[in-house]
Amino acid sequence: MFFAPNHIENRECGKHDRAAEQPKHIKQGARVARKKGLRGYQLNMWNSFFLVVQVLLAMVGLYQFALTLFGLKRKPAVMKHEPGKSFAILVAAHNEEKVISALVENLLRLNYPRELFDIFVICDNCTDNTAEVVRRFPGVYACERFNQHQRGKGFAIEWMLKELWSRPRQYDAVVMFDADNLVDPDYLLHMNNDLMNGHQVIQAYLDTKNPDDSWITAAYGITYWYCNRLWQLPRKQLRMANFLGGTGMCFDSALLKEMGWGATSLVEDLEFTVRCVKRGVYPVLNYEAKVFDEKPLTFKASARQRLRWMQGHFTVARKYFFPLLWASLKERSFAKFDTALYTVTVYNVLFGSIFSCIMWIDQARSHPALDSIYKHMPWWIGVGAIFISCAQFPLALALEKVRSWKMYASLLLFPIYLASWWPITLWAFFTQNNKTWSHTEHTRVLRLEEVQGKQVL
Repeated sequence: MFFAPNHIENRECGKHDRAAEQPKHIKQGARVARKKGLRGYQLNMWNSFFLVVQVLLAMVGLYQFALTLFGLKRKPAVMKHEPGKSFAILVAAHNEEKVISALVENLLRLNYPRELFDIFVICDNCTDNTAEVVRRFPGVYACERFNQHQRGKGFAIEWMLKELWSRPRQYDAVVMFDADNLVDPDYLLHMNNDLMNGHQVIQAYLDTKNPDDSWITAAYGITYWYCNRLWQLPRKQLRMANFLGGTGMCFDSALLKEMGWGATSLVEDLEFTVRCVKRGVYPVLNYEAKVFDEKPLTFKASARQRLRWMQGHFTVARKYFFPLLWASLKERSFAKFDTALYTVTVYNVLFGSIFSCIMWIDQARSHPALDSIYKHMPWWIGVGAIFISCAQFPLALALEKVRSWKMYASLLLFPIYLASWWPITLWAFFTQNNKTWSHTEHTRVLRLEEVQGKQVL
């Protein structure tokens, strides 16, 4: 008993001595093992993070795919009302002397009583002969505005609306076009019908007037046909909010006076859409009323235009996503949730492009560190996802009865156009505070008869 403490002490000292006598290579091995374990833990964390991001992006894609199913079949609208609403037609124009005549001639031939609509062309900071060209048409108003500090379509519309409200004659609704547009002759009849049915904000079917000009205009055309049929139409048929497209828009005057315009960002159409949805006013698509929009001929001009769109989209997402999301949850409004989700589409593109590039680089290594989501699914799910992604665009063309073989051939170059959104969106993220409006030059002088004639070929 008297020797027990010494025995224990000697045994502990022996332990210490044996640890001290361990070779150096064993100690180094232990340290390396600990580092490897930490590195492995960090890699597992990154891998889990990447999988979560892939799952979230896949859920958004699956949600949109589910909505497209409601656009496969369309119910034609029925004209129910005689002309009764009066319209103020606003045309935003900045140095558009080359194309403005074709639109004004087109508007003067609309199938609607002439006494029920007036045409106002906003000659915004023009340095050419746009106003002089407009004044050649009797009964068409050329409204000149000069303000170098507030440049852009949103500011021009806000100014014009103030001028309009101060005039002796007031109108039931306000319609907005771009100077390069061409309009279906029955456009006002369709707007009158929707207004009579109680709708306050209406978006026309947007088409392109020059899809045959280049591969980039063909890409715009494919995008528009897809969005009209498999993006906008499903939301219309599900009684959700449609998205305004910047032209071909119709607004109830009382609503505009109550809300004010207030949409002066680089994407005034999206901003006003969100403001309407927040108030419970859901814009509706009129599928029969077609507006033909001119698209840039070159990739450079297209990239500059799309950069401006994405810069503005980031601004709207930052300002409206969380308030609209909270309102959708509080009110249990699926339409508001859908619009909130649409405002952050720009972030989906941003993160999707970044994470895709990282995944591709990692998968090219001999020992990839990151897992693809498809690795954890049956092979046919991955094949099906790729097939659907590729098939939805020719399907949209077929559903829209596009007959031009050139458009189907253009699908071969369409992936280049889609991929170009990635660097454009990335650059827009870093330059999103640039609020400078840039003008897209329009030069394609076409008449409505020419555009409609090409569509039947």
